[in-house]
Amino acid sequence: MAQQTTRYSIVIPVLNEAGNIINLYNEIVSVFPSHEPPIEIIFIDDGSTDGSLEILLSLHKQDQRVKIIQFRRNFGQTSAFAAGFEFATGEVIITLDADGQNNPADIPRLLTKMEEGDYDLVVGRRTNRKEPFSRRLLSHAANKIISKGTGILVHDRGCSLKCIRHDLARSMQLYGQLHRFIPELASVIGARVAEVDVVDRRRTIGKSKYGAISRTPRVILDLVTVIYLLLFFASPMRLFGSIALLCGSIGFSIAAILATSKIVAGIVGGWEAFHAYVIGDRPMLLLAVLLIVVGVQFLMMGLLGEMLVRVYYAAGHKHAYHIRKIID
Repeated sequence: MAQQTTRYSIVIPVLNEAGNIINLYNEIVSVFPSHEPPIEIIFIDDGSTDGSLEILLSLHKQDQRVKIIQFRRNFGQTSAFAAGFEFATGEVIITLDADGQNNPADIPRLLTKMEEGDYDLVVGRRTNRKEPFSRRLLSHAANKIISKGTGILVHDRGCSLKCIRHDLARSMQLYGQLHRFIPELASVIGARVAEVDVVDRRRTIGKSKYGAISRTPRVILDLVTVIYLLLFFASPMRLFGSIALLCGSIGFSIAAILATSKIVAGIVGGWEAFHAYVIGDRPMLLLAVLLIVVGVQFLMMGLLGEMLVRVYYAAGHKHAYHIRKIID
């Protein structure tokens, strides 16, 4: 493995932030004024059309620490973070937004927390948020629901200011809206996560590129994905087998009750009563058959999932464990 020469990689997605880039760059440089520790500032141009790229190119000419990744079109914030993680060379990756609402002056406190507690991921928690009350309320409720569903107690998943160790960032597969679930994805492999209170600033230039309502359906679907990854990724049969057992048990129970009632009718009323007691046209029998068939299908899905997991580990030379460090 090539030796890393960069201590910190700062990853910043950019989408039409021409009015904020220079101020953000100056604030970052004021936090890291010299070349010690060595840093790189990676801007990901996510299809900007307002001249943001030209500003980034001018910064690159005057400061070789500035790197630029230009997307062919807008692929979204999650894809931008994923690209930044892939090309970052720093031992620690720092993420923040380009809109100026994250304060780079908070970065040293996150790094101090990471080193003092030997954490793998430190997440910013915005205090005195400068957003409308309705948005703060929606965010608070969403974080509560996600924490309840995943069991990961993080208070502010919407804060982009984070510090992530390089090996952890490279091990995460980001797509959809999964950048909001980085703490959960980190927890899948047993990473140590901490929070630090950070300043939230009001956007003064430009406007937000997304709305809370428009992204809600995608976030909900990605939440379901994250819960599955947390609980059942390594053993899909635990989920699909449980559903198969439940459906099959109910189906067989209904069928057994119907069959027993027919037998009892025959015992009490004789052979003619047995033939007269018809269960073939009863909706409950159709329900029993349907539940049994569904149970078999879920069982097959579980077996298929188990085989896919094994192919995933074997073909990708991956392991069912993640090593944090080796001390010898």
